[in-house]
Amino acid sequence: MSRTRRFMQLDVFSHLPLLGNALAVVIDGDGLDDATMQAFARWTNLSETTFLLPPTRADADYCVRIFTPRQELPFAGHPSVGSAYAAIESALVPPGKSDLVQECAAGLLPVRVEGCGNERIIRVQAPPATLQTVAAREHAELAKALHLDLTQARMRLVDNGPRWLVCDLNSAADVRQLQPDLALIAALSQAIGAVGVSVFGRESTSDARGDAAMAVRAFCPADGIPEDPVTGSANAAIMAFLAEVGDPAGYGLHYRASQGREVGRDGYVEVMRDAATGAISIGGACAMGIRGEFRLG
Repeated sequence: MSRTRRFMQLDVFSHLPLLGNALAVVIDGDGLDDATMQAFARWTNLSETTFLLPPTRADADYCVRIFTPRQELPFAGHPSVGSAYAAIESALVPPGKSDLVQECAAGLLPVRVEGCGNERIIRVQAPPATLQTVAAREHAELAKALHLDLTQARMRLVDNGPRWLVCDLNSAADVRQLQPDLALIAALSQAIGAVGVSVFGRESTSDARGDAAMAVRAFCPADGIPEDPVTGSANAAIMAFLAEVGDPAGYGLHYRASQGREVGRDGYVEVMRDAATGAISIGGACAMGIRGEFRLG
């Protein structure tokens, strides 16, 4: 029998609606089977849809399941930030609590809530990442897909829940002017078991806006998302990449990344790495778009 469930649609990594990455959240996700969750995620056709559930661990505040239109993910950044916001707004967690624990398929992840209202920033600790070198064939395929000479480019496969092919293009200008072959990126992603390709480059000090250190783009055509507007897990993967491969551009342990301008958005991700533990967190603002009910099986 169908049941009315609370529903929100948010913009994540933006204080303002329409500029971040949209996220659909079913607040009362208990009782839904996997097939229904996946069908609903296909229907919303957003990069991710999440379902909030009662935690199964005593030390967790809530549980979240994360779906793209094609598959379930153990972790994703903007769905984790947005789900924490939805849990707060729907009173699934005690009001005013600043330290939360999210349960997801990747494990128990600390969440930090700073401020309130439009000034609220939510930071989520990403799962530990593992890095692998990229085979010569995949290196060449990415160069072909991006229409660039990547002979000297640094790249790695980074797995922090989803798996990303991360490539340092050095320059934000090179990142922003990309017009990649999405069919080739989809084929490459499927061949290496990645959710997509993430590229980044240093913003020039002469950039007129001067509001971010890094420009990021993430392409996920194999999951039906040609370009993801603002991507938390990809930004966490980039920080893991910098920690292991090196940071010649001097981003440091805390920087702000810009993503989404090329698809009409303007999102910002705060990325941090703990010097002592190596733990990486991503954070940002959220803006409420839709709040209501949905009748779902």
